[in-house]
Amino acid sequence: MKPKNLTTYIAIPLLILGFTTIKLDDQLQHLIQEKNIVAPEAIPNQDPVKVELGRLLFFDKLLSGNKDVSCATCHHPALASADAIALPIGVGGKGLGKERIMGEDRERVPRNSPDVFNRGAKEWHTMFWDSRVSGSPEEGFVSPADEKLPEGLENLLAVQAMFPVTSRDEMRGEAGDRDVFGEPNEIALISPASEHIIWHRLMMRILEYPKYRRLFKVVYPDIALEDLGFQHAANAIAAFEMAAFTLNDSPWDQYLAGNSKALNKAQKRGAVLFYGKANCSTCHTGPLLTDQQSHNIGVPQIGPGKGNARPIDVGRYAETGKKEDLFAFRTPPLKNVALTGPWMHNGAYQSLEEVIAHHLNPEKHLQQFDTSDLPEELQPTFADENQLIRRLIKNIDDQLKPEQDLSKGEMKDLLSFLHALTDEGAAEIARIIPRRVPSGLPVID
Repeated sequence: MKPKNLTTYIAIPLLILGFTTIKLDDQLQHLIQEKNIVAPEAIPNQDPVKVELGRLLFFDKLLSGNKDVSCATCHHPALASADAIALPIGVGGKGLGKERIMGEDRERVPRNSPDVFNRGAKEWHTMFWDSRVSGSPEEGFVSPADEKLPEGLENLLAVQAMFPVTSRDEMRGEAGDRDVFGEPNEIALISPASEHIIWHRLMMRILEYPKYRRLFKVVYPDIALEDLGFQHAANAIAAFEMAAFTLNDSPWDQYLAGNSKALNKAQKRGAVLFYGKANCSTCHTGPLLTDQQSHNIGVPQIGPGKGNARPIDVGRYAETGKKEDLFAFRTPPLKNVALTGPWMHNGAYQSLEEVIAHHLNPEKHLQQFDTSDLPEELQPTFADENQLIRRLIKNIDDQLKPEQDLSKGEMKDLLSFLHALTDEGAAEIARIIPRRVPSGLPVID
């Protein structure tokens, strides 16, 4: 028999390889069409002066009662726009990220610092882990301030920026605190129910500085300085966040734009799992990879707890009082998710592998939760009482039942897809950190 030439031996496996790739792409394209998967809409261009004003405010500790915390403390560009720790260390703390040290007689902020990637996208209609801020400029905004929320807020992200400065643990401080210069913290003395007064006093602080006055005058030429409110500062902070943290060029974004080579085979298999067998897209749906709804997925309770339910956190239930919202938290978006750990509403899990495993069998992983990876001071806070565990399990979202089963190979592929949501630009945003801010307070601890 005449032997086949070398070309034949090479061509056959190449044909098989090509067929496999085409079939995989066809399968993924079918899911994209079936589920109407699209990229987020482009955001409007932002006024460069407004962005610069927002940048300075974002990094200026002047906005905190004790002048020791800025927005960037918990949403730092060098830490993927979050803080890289399970639960934030706010007022009284020193340092950044995993090196940050708790202040004396302080406790952790009860919920994980979310990243701020793409938070200015038009598709957003809720903010915070419990969705306590919602709405739009057209429909109006819902917030804890109710009728005290000032007019003039330009978007939902600006509304969100109004509230960290009113939180005692995050930025405002406690009555009796003194600031970094030893002066009384006048912001902390204001009643928690008087957000409008807190905002007014902070704006008075800001406008003491000539550079801020000049920038506000350029950004708001038709508003007298004495008529400016903190909502105008919040608008600028939102403009900065939109300009700095909107990233839509991940491999997945490129694939959606028509570049079939943007994903490797493992990532494509992972995408098929994500939108198919693994059911991830049931909740992580839409352009932002979140349904913006609240779900109880049985996350282990750690930390100081929140509100009247302390030392536990009942999530969305505290806002609505609805039984179905007990222990429910808003589905997080997944852009750059591989960079933004620890994960869950309280940072309970330190790896994406653990996060996926928990979703596949929440009851098992809640009951067998290992605290050893948590920061030492958080380990004793794990609420492992049998009654609480039973309450959590009883109310787990039906979308997580029955438990899913993925092979090790499928888990690896799913992780590969999650990494394909990482935008290369996320590694470059540290360049936006200013060297100094108008208050003269240190930008870096």
